[in-house]
Amino acid sequence: MPDRVPFDRRLVRGAVALVDSEDGLIPLRLTEESMQVLPDDWVRRCAKQTSGVRLALRTDATRLELDVRVLRTLSVDGAGARVGPLPQPGAFDLVVDGVFAGRAVAPEGAHHRLDFSTKRGSADTAPLSTVVFDGLPGVDAEIEVWLPFEEITTLVALRADGEVEPSRRQQTRWVHHGSSISQGVGARSGASTWPAIAAREAGLDLLNLGLAGNAVVDPFVARTLRDAPADLISVKLGINVVNHDVMRRRAFEPAVEGFLATIRDGHPSTPLVVVSPVLCPLLEDLPGPTYAAVTSDESRWYLTKGTEAEVAEGKLSLSVVREVLAEVVERRRRLGDAQIWYVDGRTLYGEQDWAAHQLPDNLHPAAESHVSMGRAFAVELMRLGLAAHVRDRVPASISCGGSPSVRDGR
Repeated sequence: MPDRVPFDRRLVRGAVALVDSEDGLIPLRLTEESMQVLPDDWVRRCAKQTSGVRLALRTDATRLELDVRVLRTLSVDGAGARVGPLPQPGAFDLVVDGVFAGRAVAPEGAHHRLDFSTKRGSADTAPLSTVVFDGLPGVDAEIEVWLPFEEITTLVALRADGEVEPSRRQQTRWVHHGSSISQGVGARSGASTWPAIAAREAGLDLLNLGLAGNAVVDPFVARTLRDAPADLISVKLGINVVNHDVMRRRAFEPAVEGFLATIRDGHPSTPLVVVSPVLCPLLEDLPGPTYAAVTSDESRWYLTKGTEAEVAEGKLSLSVVREVLAEVVERRRRLGDAQIWYVDGRTLYGEQDWAAHQLPDNLHPAAESHVSMGRAFAVELMRLGLAAHVRDRVPASISCGGSPSVRDGR
């Protein structure tokens, strides 16, 4: 059995804060102050889910064992009965010297039960589970272990059969905020979400503040972005505002202005990229609210209650959102902010991408699209002069899910 390594907080990257639990550390992707004012358990769950969180270390070990406690979201109705399929275990990804090297799962987990109609939830007690990675190089190497993007993961202990120290790698710090697509919905695993792909392609140190269903221009998110150390910031806004039908154009435009102004209070000259929604034919010319219909195989298919006539009354479609975001960015540039840019999300996933890989649930891109979106965003950063290079290709094992080169931990 490898020796236990004390859980050094410096091993953890991609978290805003690390909170002590009874036997480990809970990564958060919003500030502890923000966690006290969140409106519901849905956004609270998102902030605890570990998208983009990873262990970054240097080791000559051949085997790592990671003790964790994981909570998987179980959708329930008001009576507590399950709605839809049981959640599947999320993947822990191994990346060695920047190259995907394997995938494992925590064999045991518990449920965070969430009623999406009331946005209230409760959590079971998670058992201790061990994730195992065998077959590491056994020579001094930079190792990353990416945590699942849809699980709440408590880090308990790390064991290795070699020396372990925090990673020595220093990269440009990229802080990104977006919706469920940014958090990773549809991706194969944590290291294959589109922000993770983009970060690896462009050599960036990612802090992913993607919050599924909760990218609605909230002030507490803006304050988190304001206070986070960053060399590059991007915000992908609009789709959740339309999904939930929470704003009309009159409110959305000044809300975006205020959101960006708050970020600028802490980062007056940090490069800031505003990204509009990717192509979603369902909502291009129609407003929300959207809703999920559960099909016979318990999968979800998203539809909208909105009508075209409501857009003329001020409701938001994705086309209107893009128009507003482009106008806000152009106005801020005219007023002297030379370090802000607008990127049309359809450059990441557009008509050609739809023809090749349609949205499997009518709303979220599939795993293949996460890869192409990540590469496309890295190219956009290079075009804007915000990334020095882009790698030639994404390893096939990331793009198609691959066969793990390490076994599931048990």
